[in-house]
Formats: sequence, C-alpha cells, structure tokens
Amino acid sequence: MPATPPDRAAERAAERETDWAGLERDLLRLAGVFGFMLLPWLGANIAIPVGEYGVPLTLQTLAVVLAAVCIGPRLGMAAMVGYLTLGACGLPVFSDGGHGPGVLLGANGGYLLGFVLCQPVIGAFIKRRDGTIRGWGAMIAGMLVGHVVIFGIGVPWLWAALRFWVEDPAVTWWSAFYSGCLIFIPFMVVKIGIAVVIGRVAAPWGSRRFW
Repeated sequence: MPATPPDRAAERAAERETDWAGLERDLLRLAGVFGFMLLPWLGANIAIPVGEYGVPLTLQTLAVVLAAVCIGPRLGMAAMVGYLTLGACGLPVFSDGGHGPGVLLGANGGYLLGFVLCQPVIGAFIKRRDGTIRGWGAMIAGMLVGHVVIFGIGVPWLWAALRFWVEDPAVTWWSAFYSGCLIFIPFMVVKIGIAVVIGRVAAPWGSRRFW
C-alpha cells in the first residue's frame, strides 16, 4: 500500500533528523581532533630541560594519552598525525618552539612517533569488545603501557640520533635510558594519575560520541 502524504512527511522529517544528528556527530569529531591537535602544543609550552641530552619535561604526554581515551584511538591517531604535520610544516608547536622536519628526525623524533603509535595500544586496554569502558585497573594499565610505547620508541631513537647523527661517541645505552626515560618516571606517575582520573570520567562519554 503506497505511503500517504502524512507518512511521507514523517519519513522526510525522520531523515532530516538523522542527517542533522550525523552532521552534529561529524562536527563534534572534527572539533575533538582539532582540539587534541592543539593540546600537545599547549603542553609543549611548559618545557623544563632535564638530563644531559636536553629531553624536556613537558605536559605533552598527558594530552597524548588523554586523546586516546577521550576521542578514541582512531581519532587520537589522526589528531597526533595532525599535530606532527603542523610542526613539520613550520609551525612552532614542539617543545622550546621547535619546528620543521628536522625535529621529527632529530633526537626527540622517537617520542613524537610514539605519540601516534600509543593511541591504539591505550584504546585496546581500556575498551571492551562490546564497546564499554573497563575499570580503574585497565585505565591505569592502558596509561602505563601508552607511556611505555612512547619511551620504548623514544629512547632507542634518542641513542641512535645522538650516536650516529650527532656522532657523539660518549652516548651509551645507559646514558640514553637515564636521560631519556628514567629521570622522567616520577613525573610520569603523576601525569598517569591525573590522566586516569580524567579518563574515568571522559572515556565513557567520549566512547559513545567519538569512537
């Protein structure tokens, strides 16, 4: 039986409502990606050089791990790639106002690459297959493993860059690990604590709207 005019009007109204809901969701996701492209830059403005190789203490990793839990690993990766692209194109978004491809290939480039690659790892820890968010233990583990990914890429990259690019024969695996990871652990613990508290609130909301 053909649809009556009121039925067609109701269908069109439902379609418009669905289209608007989809547009609203897309705009929210776009805003989330742009927001988390900018947050690492803001975190980079708080940079305290520590250790002998100048790897700075920043709030970047706090923004990085929060991207994975707030907007999800897929959009989190997009945000981090966007952030690195801004810096590679010449905007001073890295620590100490750094910019350009040289920063990505330099001593700190491994940490920046880790910003991207830690996103799916964190997401895998905190989200169940049915889409729900796991509890406190999984959130802590996800944040911890996310930092392990960042440092696990950053420290060998730091050693290789200083040893073969800068050609500093005094650089050892231990000195790279100490100056590029070990001295940051107390600060990492604090940032993980902050991220876990925020993540437990933001992740359930974000998973329904962004992931």
